[in-house]
Amino acid sequence: MTPAFQFEVRAEPTPLVNKTVELLQRHLKERCGIHAVAVEGAGQPRLVLDVRPGVGTEGFCIEDGPAGGVRIVGNDERGLLYGLGKFLRSSRFEEGSFIPGTWRGRSLPEKPLRGIYFASHFHNFYHDAPVWEVQRYVEELSLWGLNALMVWFDMHHFNGMGDPTAREMIDCLRVILRAGKGAGMKVGLCLLANEAYANSPVELRSDPRTGRAHYGVELCPHKPGARELMLHWFDEEFAAFSDIGLDQIWIWPYDQGGCACGECKPWGANGFLIMAEAVADVFRRHSPSGKAILSTWLFDFRKDEGEWRGLAEAFAKPPAWLDYILADSHEDFPAYLLTHPVPGGLPLLNFPEISMWGMYPWGGYGANPLPRRFQRLWDSVGQMLSGGFPYSEGIFEDINKAIISQFYWNGKTKAEDAVREYVAYEYSPDVVEDVARAIQILE
Repeated sequence: MTPAFQFEVRAEPTPLVNKTVELLQRHLKERCGIHAVAVEGAGQPRLVLDVRPGVGTEGFCIEDGPAGGVRIVGNDERGLLYGLGKFLRSSRFEEGSFIPGTWRGRSLPEKPLRGIYFASHFHNFYHDAPVWEVQRYVEELSLWGLNALMVWFDMHHFNGMGDPTAREMIDCLRVILRAGKGAGMKVGLCLLANEAYANSPVELRSDPRTGRAHYGVELCPHKPGARELMLHWFDEEFAAFSDIGLDQIWIWPYDQGGCACGECKPWGANGFLIMAEAVADVFRRHSPSGKAILSTWLFDFRKDEGEWRGLAEAFAKPPAWLDYILADSHEDFPAYLLTHPVPGGLPLLNFPEISMWGMYPWGGYGANPLPRRFQRLWDSVGQMLSGGFPYSEGIFEDINKAIISQFYWNGKTKAEDAVREYVAYEYSPDVVEDVARAIQILE
């Protein structure tokens, strides 16, 4: 007879509470063959799930219950989900046996926006895996306290919204974003400020001399008709996702993207901002309460082109249309922000490279665990941040996601402690030191 684990839900059975219960049952069934059975008002359940304000937004409390049981109390629905994640990570799973975790205490997230970006357009895991696997993976990440998810409908692959392959991609991204919503995440889209389709009008295309326009199909917003055409494309894109309820957009200057013509340069402080504000306005027609995030990726890439200085001047008065600035780099965090205030005094997000750093060819080998590197970077900028979105290409850097997620949850977390928690959960508490040492050797 299959053993059973009794639990009781005292919170209102909202969709997110029900998802939390589903994840509890899935983990016990798949990891140790035990059925988690909900009971109500009978006997002494070994676990009680409840929601009761008091800990703080998205926080939780895990405490002893009667007769050796455990109570997980979320301040809200998300807090209950994150509390379950902590409980599971401190538990022991063996075939036919589940030993509840011993961690007790209160925990409250430090950074309000704790996200992940799926680079879903390179024929990587997110692009090519069965979509149900990606859905389940989104739910797994939510147990680590991640509360936001971004994807990209990369236009340059397609010949307009009517392209069947474009519709196929939109359908896939919609499923992924719905999974994020179902796991309590804020969801959104990444886009380039002057993004365009593969068949964009040649006469409207941008000047590519920035050296960062990889595909050459992007448009120059100063050419007559180009801005209106791009805004029409973005309006179509937002409409395709409007029923999901987008919470945010990222507006990017590069990798591809940008224009080096005399009217647009320096792109990051000129043509980029013209387009970004217009795109944010179109987005809010579809999502009035949505947040706009401005990326500064590759600003002043090879030299001081005036992008950071120009952005600070443009935002001398904080822009009403913008909510966050996102910044990071392939190597170290942008030096400008280590010595200057964030332009406009806006909340700052990071974009840590957790997938492909140091790898060649890009996408060819997968990630290495990099706890020491992440710790060094976090120590230099963590106190400045309101959160961030690691760049991810698949499941192969799962441990790197765990490390960054715990930085966002508690800025004082040490990478080595996050590694140990991950190893105990994904392998066994019995091999924590051995596997942690192997990870040190790999790095």
